[in-house]
Amino acid sequence: MSHNNHYDVIIIGSGAGGGTMARALAPTGKRILILERGGYLPRERENWSSQAVAVDKRYSPHETWYFDERPFRPSHPHYFVGGSTKLYGAALIRLRERDFEEVEHGGGISPAWPISYADLEPYYTLAEKWYYVHGQAGIDPTEPTRSAPFPYPPLEHEPRIQQLNDDLQRLGYSPFPLPMGVKLGYEDGQEGPLTVLSNFDGFPDPTESKADAHVIGIKPALQYENVSLKTHSYVERLDTNGNGRKVSSVVVKQDDGARVNYTADWVIVAAGAINSAALFLRSKSEYHPNGLANSSDLVGRNYMSNNNATFIAISKEPNDAIFEKTLAMADFYWGSEEWPYPMGFIQMLGKADEVALRYEAPE
Repeated sequence: MSHNNHYDVIIIGSGAGGGTMARALAPTGKRILILERGGYLPRERENWSSQAVAVDKRYSPHETWYFDERPFRPSHPHYFVGGSTKLYGAALIRLRERDFEEVEHGGGISPAWPISYADLEPYYTLAEKWYYVHGQAGIDPTEPTRSAPFPYPPLEHEPRIQQLNDDLQRLGYSPFPLPMGVKLGYEDGQEGPLTVLSNFDGFPDPTESKADAHVIGIKPALQYENVSLKTHSYVERLDTNGNGRKVSSVVVKQDDGARVNYTADWVIVAAGAINSAALFLRSKSEYHPNGLANSSDLVGRNYMSNNNATFIAISKEPNDAIFEKTLAMADFYWGSEEWPYPMGFIQMLGKADEVALRYEAPE
C-alpha cells in the first residue's frame, strides 16, 4: 500500500452529508480524501429544460432498480459532486422539538430519538449560516426554539403568491416564508446584478445560486491544501482488519475498471440512505456475514422515503409567478380535529410547465 494512499479521513460521498462534513473538517489540517462516484454536473442549456430533466432524465442514474421484483430506472439519487442536492429544492426546515420524542402516527408509534432537538440546535444555526438560509421566525406556530434569527431575510413573494398568503391568513391559517438556501448576490457584499430565480426545484442551477453541497461544502473545502477530491470513484466495498473491528481498506473501482485501495484512520460513509446501506451489504466478510455493521440484519430494511403528495390547483386567476417556492404552512403539522396524527408541512413546489405536467400526469 502506497503511503500516498493513506489519509487521516476518507469521506465517501460529496452530497449533503459528505460535502458539509468536508467543509467542517477542512480547517483541522487533517489529510482528507473525498470519494465521489460521479463527476461534476455540466453547466449547460439543458439544466433548465423540463424535457431534458423530467422526461429524458438527463441527470438521473443509468441504473436498473427493482420494486416488488419489477425493474425501473430511478429518477434519484444523482451521482454528481454535490450529490442529490444539485437538483434539490433547497427548502431547509428544522425538525420540531416533539419530533425527537415518542410520537404516535396513524401507522404506529415512532420511538424517541437518543438525542434531543437541543443537542442539534447549535448545528442547525451553523448550517443555516453556511447554506445562506433566508427565512423569518415568529410566524410559524409550530417552529422550534432558536438561539439566533435566520441569517438572511425571507425571499419576497411574487404578487400572486402574496395574494395566496393573504387569502390563507384571512381563512385563519398561519402561512410563513419558506426557509430557502439560496445566494442571491447581496449576502457577501458582492457587486453586480442580483440573481433572478427561475427553474430551480428539481433542476440543476448553472448560476450556482442554489446553496447545494457542491457550492457550499466541497468548493470551500477544496480551498485547503489538505483536502482532495477524486471523482468517478465508486466504492465497491469496505474491507476490515483481522478481528473485523476496523476498516482496513476502502476498495475503489474507477471508470476505466481499475481498482485502487485506500486506507484511513477514519472512514465516513455519507453515500445517502440507499447507497450507504448497499455499501455495507456489499462489504460481507467472515466477521460480517450479513454485511458490515449489520449484526441486526436490519441494514437496508425499513427504508423511509420522503413521504409526500403533490396537489395541483386550477385557479380562476392566472398564476404569472416565475419563482413561487416561497410559501409554506404547518397548521396541520401535528394533525387536526379530523385526523389527530402528524401530517407535516405544506409548501409550494417549483413552477411546473406543460412539458412536466404532461409527463407526470397519470395515464
